[in-house]
Amino acid sequence: MTNPGPREDTHVTTRLSHVVGFDDAPFERRHRGDVLVVGAVYAGERLHGVVSTRVRRDGVNSTARLADCLTGSKYYAQLQAVLLQGIAFAGFNVVDLGALHRATGLPVLVVARRPPDLAAIRRALLGRVPGGARKWRLIEAAGPMEPLAGLHVQRCGITPAAAAGLLVRLQQNGQLPEPLRVAHMIAGGVTLGESRHRA
Repeated sequence: MTNPGPREDTHVTTRLSHVVGFDDAPFERRHRGDVLVVGAVYAGERLHGVVSTRVRRDGVNSTARLADCLTGSKYYAQLQAVLLQGIAFAGFNVVDLGALHRATGLPVLVVARRPPDLAAIRRALLGRVPGGARKWRLIEAAGPMEPLAGLHVQRCGITPAAAAGLLVRLQQNGQLPEPLRVAHMIAGGVTLGESRHRA
């Protein structure tokens, strides 16, 4: 599918209704292979579909795998934004927000309930993770987390006002946006045999 190019600086009045939220599946601390990542695709308030990919534990392929998962999906043409449950999947497989935005043409938002302990993350990356310095630069390049809609957010390709409006509309069953809540439940249910509730 042809990439239409980045949809830059989504205006506050644009009503984003087709959104995908990604979360990774739980894994054991000793696991060193690939980890499942699930995307819940929403059309307005309705679950429209599910996509999935796999990324390497503490690897470097999360950006490419997410981009391929999205652009190769039948849902891609309708999608208007991407939500990520944190900037890293499968441990420290850090997503390059700018690269994902450019590859998909979609605004990208990293969403967290609480601001991360950046000092601890930096120590872990630089002290014991292969390629940690590059991964730390990606986190820095994503910019500081901003308080929006009761959450903490990093964003690329979307204004603060548009991001806040999108998050508020997706907070249907608690503070966490519904695509992320459902992606978390699906990933846990597939991996563990039952989901771990997240509201």
